Amino acid sequence: MSSTMDSTSDPLLALRHAIKTKSPITYVANSEPITSLLAASHIVLSPTLSLPKSTTTRYSKPGTSASSPSDFFTLEAVYLAWLLRDAPVAEYMKQARENGLAVGFVSVTERKSIVEWLEGKVHDLKRIVSLAATESTTPPGTPTHPGAATMPLVTPKRVAHSADTTTTPSKRRYVADQQDVEVVKRIKQNEVELRDRNTVLRGTKPNNFSALRATYSEKLKKLKETKPGAAPVPAPTAGLPMQSRKAKNLYPIIMISSSPTALITMHNVKRFLQESLFESSSAARERAAAAGNSRAEDVIHIDRRRVPPSSSSQPTSTPRGDIQRYFVVDSTDALQKFGADAWERVVCVMTTGQAWQFRPYRWSEPRALFHHDWNVTELKIDPHRRHIDKSVVAHFWQLIDDWTITNKPWLIKS
Repeated sequence: MSSTMDSTSDPLLALRHAIKTKSPITYVANSEPITSLLAASHIVLSPTLSLPKSTTTRYSKPGTSASSPSDFFTLEAVYLAWLLRDAPVAEYMKQARENGLAVGFVSVTERKSIVEWLEGKVHDLKRIVSLAATESTTPPGTPTHPGAATMPLVTPKRVAHSADTTTTPSKRRYVADQQDVEVVKRIKQNEVELRDRNTVLRGTKPNNFSALRATYSEKLKKLKETKPGAAPVPAPTAGLPMQSRKAKNLYPIIMISSSPTALITMHNVKRFLQESLFESSSAARERAAAAGNSRAEDVIHIDRRRVPPSSSSQPTSTPRGDIQRYFVVDSTDALQKFGADAWERVVCVMTTGQAWQFRPYRWSEPRALFHHDWNVTELKIDPHRRHIDKSVVAHFWQLIDDWTITNKPWLIKS
């Protein structure tokens, strides 16, 4: 079989060719294109090649004898390992389960090697059975035993060369010792799955916090209805972990877009959120350059006076309440300065909507990002009418306060 024929018929070589040539890889179900790998029945590797995602490849599983189709990874498992090549361990295992591969997915320790082979960084991989071995597992000249089991050819197209089978030597496939196989099986039975705080807290079943939400909603409602001068409603007693977090003065964090064309940048965000005055980013940058600050800081703090709830008989704009500090960053590098739990302190993400802005975030997919109890709100800034800036900023802070009190009350200064 020629190399051209191999690259178009063998699942592994076809997938490798599509990845190296950066050809689009799509999914279909019932001859209709879809975007979900879980719902797909076939993976389209080229305009002329569409393979069932359950197609068995020549990439054998560790600890197996590579003598039956169940000893090899499927095309879906190999493709998913490449697709999630940069995903963290916990996220990779979660995505594998969500795509129906609770078992049979490429392990984290094996993922790097198969990805390097698919991308052409390495030319040989020990556990990929050669094409010649898939057609003949015995040395040339060995008599055929009646009833002997043969491994089914996994490629969608099969070209037979019966005239050459007796003259062309083929590499004999390695067959593991049966005693070693049993030892490996016993070792794997005692293995413990690697877990971290994310996988432990996430669990496998959907969590229902409706009862807890209803309890705190009633308490927050009473807190908002409390009149000035009246005895405040006692807040729920926080546990020791919550009290220790408050003791560290963990201030809320706001992330903004790093795009230079965004309305809100590190040049004008402080004046907008702290002084309620919008200034174009270019004008703010020129003003800072004239003052000798040619480069914006990567971390900016904003102090605002939180207005406590007031009755209808008193104006709501009375400058009372505690000073609440916020930090503003425009990159994940700056966010890392706040420690490993910095994402737990993020209360707002300002974005212009381009997909590249989400790639360095904790959840790189927008759908996954907004799935974690995040509300999406459009911030409308008029480029000409400056008299409405105060109402826009006041509405922004009201949304931030409501969301933070409901979801992350430990960040609010008491």
